[in-house]
Amino acid sequence: MTDADTQTDQGWEADRVAFCAEPAVDGWARSGVALDGPLSRQFGTLALLLLDADSLHEAMERVVSAALRIVPQADLASITLRSSDGGFHTPVCTDPAAEELDRIQYQTGEGPCLEAARHERPGHALTNNLPESDAFPEFGVRAGRLGFGSLLATTLLPDAKSDLPPGAINLYSREPGAFDDDAVDSALILASHASLALSGSSAHTAAALKEVHLKRAVDSRDLIGQAKGILMNRRGVTADAAFDILRRTSQDLNVKLVELARTVTERHRELDL
Repeated sequence: MTDADTQTDQGWEADRVAFCAEPAVDGWARSGVALDGPLSRQFGTLALLLLDADSLHEAMERVVSAALRIVPQADLASITLRSSDGGFHTPVCTDPAAEELDRIQYQTGEGPCLEAARHERPGHALTNNLPESDAFPEFGVRAGRLGFGSLLATTLLPDAKSDLPPGAINLYSREPGAFDDDAVDSALILASHASLALSGSSAHTAAALKEVHLKRAVDSRDLIGQAKGILMNRRGVTADAAFDILRRTSQDLNVKLVELARTVTERHRELDL
């Protein structure tokens, strides 16, 4: 694979139909997933979980949670959706660091998640060397500064009857060279499940999903932003460097990033920052 592997997977749509209809047909073989193996059971379990979800938002949360088990090379996962006006947003993620990495792509206008979301049919975009990426130079450097080496994004398709544009499932790894062909195949099947969960959603549902996300995210974004500002002022560092300090500290202390940010903002006069 090249550093920036962007392609439309023409045969994937047939595999998706075959997977949904009858897993034992010939088209299923390309995934390399044993029908009685653990990965097959994980996808079967995910299908049941998605069917049992009470809302589209809950289904998307289950997708990103399952992504870290189905593609174990990934450290973080998120979903990118697009509004009818073409704007990008992140409704769900496994960690605020993933949302920050998504935001940098939206801000710079470059990155695998944008490439995958711009596909009009099943596809993926991959870079296994973010810090030295020629295809995504600004995003790659900033992602590398935050400690990430690889990003695999697969296209998330809405219902064919919907006027909503495609989105993407984003899988981040701290390691360079993390995602091989098997990881890509597993991620494409994961995207199939997520696309089915999104299938049939209306513009109203998508708008409601964005509203739920924004309401839930506003507090954490404010807290993280305030904590970044405090660190930038105290240490004289950039916004990216301040976020990296928070991210690494949350990992070292095994506390959620938003909870660490809350502590920094509420007790910064007591802390030696």
